[in-house]
Amino acid sequence: MSQKKYIIQNNPFVVPTTDGKIIKEHFGVATNGNSNISIAHMKAPAGWSEPFQTPEFDEYTFIIRGRKQFVIEDETIVLEAGQSIKILKNTRVQYSNPFTEVCEYLAICMPAFSMNLVNRED
Repeated sequence: MSQKKYIIQNNPFVVPTTDGKIIKEHFGVATNGNSNISIAHMKAPAGWSEPFQTPEFDEYTFIIRGRKQFVIEDETIVLEAGQSIKILKNTRVQYSNPFTEVCEYLAICMPAFSMNLVNRED
């Protein structure tokens, strides 16, 4: 019997959070041990934010619904549904949803997201 050359992900890893954000990692370190790339479906509630961080990975974000705010170095950018962004590794950034509706988006990190590589500030 030959080995299949694809993987269907029906059971993503749900990352435990304490800030109301829903993270479902479809591929990545937590799901299947892949350290080259991570793909996650996210839902950030209204009023959500993270501390500044300087990740050691490139991060691509595609907004499905709502809006998401990025503070990149000293510039504030707001993306809406249908827009995307690539943020290069070793860039200081803060992610937030200061708006009144949930922001749903896809996040792709290369290499894969890992708490060891995110470098969050206190």
